[in-house]
Amino acid sequence: MKNKFAIGFASLLFSGFAGAQGLYYMGTEAQESMPLKWTVGADLTYDDNVAPGYGSKEDSLSINPYVGLSFVSITPQTTWDVYARLGAIYYFDQPDAPGADDTYAQARAGINMTHRFSDRLRISSRNFLSYELEPDYSYGFASTRQMGEYFYWQTDNSVGYRWTDRLATYTGFQLTGLDYDDVPNADRFTYTLYNQFRYLLGPQDVLTAEYRYGHTDADGVAPDSESHYILVGIEHRFNPSSVMIARAGAQISETDGGDSNTTPFVELAVNTQVNTQFQVRGFLRYSVEPYDTVQVVGNSHYNFDERKTLRIGVSGNYALSESLSLYGGVDYIPTSFEDGRLVSGSGPSSTSDRDENLVNAYVGVSMKFTDYLTGSLTYNFTNSDSDFDNRDYDRNRVTVGVHAEF
Repeated sequence: MKNKFAIGFASLLFSGFAGAQGLYYMGTEAQESMPLKWTVGADLTYDDNVAPGYGSKEDSLSINPYVGLSFVSITPQTTWDVYARLGAIYYFDQPDAPGADDTYAQARAGINMTHRFSDRLRISSRNFLSYELEPDYSYGFASTRQMGEYFYWQTDNSVGYRWTDRLATYTGFQLTGLDYDDVPNADRFTYTLYNQFRYLLGPQDVLTAEYRYGHTDADGVAPDSESHYILVGIEHRFNPSSVMIARAGAQISETDGGDSNTTPFVELAVNTQVNTQFQVRGFLRYSVEPYDTVQVVGNSHYNFDERKTLRIGVSGNYALSESLSLYGGVDYIPTSFEDGRLVSGSGPSSTSDRDENLVNAYVGVSMKFTDYLTGSLTYNFTNSDSDFDNRDYDRNRVTVGVHAEF
């Protein structure tokens, strides 16, 4: 009986751990092997505000051709999940904004691996990189439109060990890099060390206790910073297709030249298959973020030591039939910039706190024409309301796309 108990719940003890690679990520592994699959497609987009915050409002039409591949290999010991996508954005009318071009590259790739030495010991490695123009709000660093491409990468590596039938640990490190081509003071490199204790409370629940330490090296006049995280949480499986991961605690952050501050930290992720037709995913995170901390106020640069950010995202997909599906989602990102101090220029040594709110919403429909060919129509709306100059804007985009899988 004891061996059956240990084998039956080992997967639950190990299944829920999630690094920070994507705020929607639930820590789950691929369940079935999948042969090499190719995707070829193109999107045609009308954008009524192609470079918000960078001069007068202008519209443009662009095309985004791309090619991608993916495959999954699962053996009793090792799981490999590999994917990549390469494309470009071409604007038929080059935007007039300073520094704008008519062609931008797009690339994404990921390699995820889990190796099980035994039912007690495993190692995991999740690796992701992207080079693209538009920010993806679900990855937890973007808060506004930037001119020019950015390169974002992350590697998360951990060792999991089940000490008893109910107790397991994950210990690991994470490296994250963010580099902009044309945005000063915005590049970041962060390393994070963490240890998580996991206690199996019952057939559906795992309690967690976690400590993280993160250090961020900043670019230009932006100062370096560090954070300590002390968190407790729960991971609950409502049923085999519905999972919730929640953690909360304290974040103790300090910026070079600034004061140490303690603030609440909360993160939540939910994934549920409501029925055979309807799937919903969501996330929430409240934290002090090290990104986008240097802002222009007047003619001077100020670093806001506490950039308190709430990120909420919900997305869903509803299958009307085997060939027709509706999809949509919304991101809401209110940010409070606090403790601003002069880092460049000749202004006052400090400045008042400022707020910024961003809403990004989309809705679309996809139609499967054949077993291989699918078309889509998407409408995307973005609104930014900011106390900073030139960061208020509305943006509407309509995209028609088609792709083939084989």
